[in-house]
Amino acid sequence: MILKEINSFCKGRVTGRRLYAVPKLWVPKFFKKFDEKSGKYFVDPYEFGAEITDWILSQSEGLDYSQPLSFLKGERAPNWVRESIVYGSLPRTTVAYNHKGSGYYEEDDALGFREAGTFFKMILLLPFIKSLGVNTIYLLPVSKMSDLFKKGSAPSPYAVRNPMELDERYHDPLLEGFGVDEEFKAFVEACHILGIRVILDFIPRTAARDSDLIKEHPDWFYWIRVEELADYAPPRAEELPFKVPDEDELEIVYGKESVKKHLRKFSLPPNLVNPEKWEKIKEAKENILEAIIREFGLITPPGFSDLINDPQPTWDDVTFLRLYLDHPKASKKFVSPNQPPYVLYDVIKASKFPGEEPNRELWEYLAGVIPHYQKRFGIDGARLDMGHALPKELLDLIIKNVKDYDPAFVMIAEELDMEKDKAAKESGYDVILGSSWYFVSRLNEMKKILEVSEKLVLPFLASVETPDTPRITTRKYGSRLKRLSPFITYFLPNSIPYVNTGQEIGEKQPMNLGLDTDPNLRKVLSPTDEFFGRLAFFDQYALHWDNPDKGVLEFIRRLIDVRNQFTDMMIEGEYQNLSDDELLMFSYQKEKRKLIVAANIGNSQKTLRISGLVWRGRMWEKKRKVTLKPLEFALIFQS
Repeated sequence: MILKEINSFCKGRVTGRRLYAVPKLWVPKFFKKFDEKSGKYFVDPYEFGAEITDWILSQSEGLDYSQPLSFLKGERAPNWVRESIVYGSLPRTTVAYNHKGSGYYEEDDALGFREAGTFFKMILLLPFIKSLGVNTIYLLPVSKMSDLFKKGSAPSPYAVRNPMELDERYHDPLLEGFGVDEEFKAFVEACHILGIRVILDFIPRTAARDSDLIKEHPDWFYWIRVEELADYAPPRAEELPFKVPDEDELEIVYGKESVKKHLRKFSLPPNLVNPEKWEKIKEAKENILEAIIREFGLITPPGFSDLINDPQPTWDDVTFLRLYLDHPKASKKFVSPNQPPYVLYDVIKASKFPGEEPNRELWEYLAGVIPHYQKRFGIDGARLDMGHALPKELLDLIIKNVKDYDPAFVMIAEELDMEKDKAAKESGYDVILGSSWYFVSRLNEMKKILEVSEKLVLPFLASVETPDTPRITTRKYGSRLKRLSPFITYFLPNSIPYVNTGQEIGEKQPMNLGLDTDPNLRKVLSPTDEFFGRLAFFDQYALHWDNPDKGVLEFIRRLIDVRNQFTDMMIEGEYQNLSDDELLMFSYQKEKRKLIVAANIGNSQKTLRISGLVWRGRMWEKKRKVTLKPLEFALIFQS
């Protein structure tokens, strides 16, 4: 077991020199060997690592924890996900911290500490994560990232240079002699010992623009001439609505002069432009894309949305993979027989506009990515980014390969439209992302999520914020919603409670500006804050561990603990929506037990003539009636 090896290594390096600063919240109650200075705890990192891994290993039953947890539990179906409490993390940010304890945060500091997040530090955080009541960790992409076309001081986790490799920056220099693969394997082992599943994020539709795959497969990518890059943008068609075009609208799209100009930008791949030159430069030790730019004057184009007339700019750090060797079947009549492979709305949405010649070699490669992580590291689930755009045959192949190895493996669909749950289930998914974060951040929309969630055929990630949305604390009435919204969301029918990293400590700065947001939220922090204006997706960023909202933290812990006590009622009980115009209320009943969830979303006080044990965020109390002021809530249990 790699975790045991790391434990032994740490024990052999203990010096007792306490130079490594960590947040108080990272230090479990069983660890006493620290010096407190200026509100920070200073530890010997090896002593700290040794005791935490000792604590984890003490809970081991001597099994092979490098396997998926379903193998160890004898599970043959993904039903476990309905009992999950998920903590979502971008490790680079979640466990980033100024370990030297002075000055400013640095990716790597003068003392030799990696202040950016590492897999080793994710192991050190597990006592804290476990204390939240979490039993599943979902990691944003951790594969090898590209440093070209960065939008900030750090690469985007979605600019994947090699999907088969972990990013080397997740190696911790403290673990000299170990590699990033071993450290991630130890993290998964540690999670499994604690009964925590591990879910990873995968991106089969796009790649970094300087992907490692280019060297052997330049024909898996689209190419434009470098001089065309300056004004490269998705062409518009104002007469069409904001959506993915339908087949009967393609004639309008391809008839646009802007689209004809767009198509002229594309070129054949460099290996076909000049095969002899290609053979020489593909062996170059320099970045392959930089060599192609210099020798061929070609470059991979940035990606863009599949929605026509989308106002968002191009995605400059990623490019699309060429899933078909021919043009979309529905569009061939609109383009010249000599047209080089190109990117347009229909090409992007291959699920709706497939070609007739699948790029089989690429498909087999993509369908092998998740099984690689299953077999190498024992992961338990995956979310597919842009899976909705994949051809059905490719999606079927990906899910078949995954389920053949582990029938209990959970597949999460990036489906925000909760009314498409049936289609997601038919495609082979087990969970949808959903959009609870949208409804529960708006008082006038809260009741709609009840109507939607009760009808679902798949569970959804019940979130009040995500890595792409504003933080719940910055919403209108955020000081109340940071408790009210999780309370409602985590008890919704078909819900899988989701805690977005930083939510539990009241973090304000969004990680990205992707959904339901505006650019001003980039500046929500004080201008004197060293992370002012930074986004964790694109910048070096550390959560504000030293200034947590302790009230929110304790509430989240208590809420999840209470939620876990009633999981069986929520899954097996009879559900009833009891809401009226200003009162959001619903119940679950199983045999003689009844659980009532109530929240006042109106402007006047409400009195409920209901007796039972009442929980309002702290202790259970026996009551004969419940009075709720505006934005107050209560959980009522009757037996």
